[in-house]
Amino acid sequence: MAAATNNPPLLEVRNLRVEFPTRRGTLLAVDDVSFDIAPGEVLGVVGESGAGKSLTGNAIIGLLEPPGRIAGGEIRLEGRRIDNLPYEEMRKIRGARIGAIFQDPLTSLNPLYSVGRQLVETIQTHLSLPASAARRRAVDLLKEVGIPGAELRIDHYPHQFSGGMRQRVVIALALCAGPRLIVADEPTTALDVSIQAQIIALLKRLCREHKTAVMLVTHDMGVIAETADRVAVMYAGRVAEIGPVRDVVKHAQHPYTKGLMGSIPSLGERHDRLTQIDGAMPRLTEIPKGCAFNPRCTVHGRRCMVERPELMSAGASRAACWRHDAGGVGQPITKETVDA
Repeated sequence: MAAATNNPPLLEVRNLRVEFPTRRGTLLAVDDVSFDIAPGEVLGVVGESGAGKSLTGNAIIGLLEPPGRIAGGEIRLEGRRIDNLPYEEMRKIRGARIGAIFQDPLTSLNPLYSVGRQLVETIQTHLSLPASAARRRAVDLLKEVGIPGAELRIDHYPHQFSGGMRQRVVIALALCAGPRLIVADEPTTALDVSIQAQIIALLKRLCREHKTAVMLVTHDMGVIAETADRVAVMYAGRVAEIGPVRDVVKHAQHPYTKGLMGSIPSLGERHDRLTQIDGAMPRLTEIPKGCAFNPRCTVHGRRCMVERPELMSAGASRAACWRHDAGGVGQPITKETVDA
């Protein structure tokens, strides 16, 4: 859970639970999730659709859609608890201390206003600057995120930018007040591969230069491998594995993570077929007893069917798998090691 650096964590998430009350009962969408992010670190959060990764990000920035609610746990930013703040106070923190980047830049930009007006208004909301100084900062931000001809483009409207350039404008918006944390939710999904690479390089550079902590939410392991320092793999609302990205990619310690890594084609290696994880992630109303992955796991044992594993040490990472309990660390993933 601890960051890979010696710095104290900038973001601390402890035992986070997100619930959705319904007529048929309460659905537990995020269940006991914990992690840290240090200054200047990128934590990738990966998983299938419905794993709870975007809900975790939305809970951190205070944008859970009703009736969703934080039902337990704590979220601390630079030591200050933020999950129980009134809406207006959280709104101020969201702009000043936490920046957000979403999948579709058009959802973050008002089509009726020039990008300059939107940047200047955001800057003046959070920083005590006159209009002229705010405009200069807006131009500087557009230059920093790689918008050519920023002095001219600042007066253009969102529809006058390409998808990749719009995403750069959104990143500039997120950086307006110099946030300490950026939550980026699928920031490259809608972009073609060459533009993805540019946005990834931009995020990495901004993180390094500003010592900003970044939570990068995606379903794309290629983006994670290229961008993140550590990765948290989520499944059915819980963290299945968390650790340094190189170790998780090369030496996955959870059967689900191993399946995810096996499904990625690699250059220079010939495979007859890629690994396939049979079945689908369970609905929130049908999460099985024991380990939620057990119906799809090829090595589950008796214990997996009745007891839910917590994260435990597994080499360089931590994995929620019973094969790492009581001396199971480092053993091959087999049914015998789980039943032992």
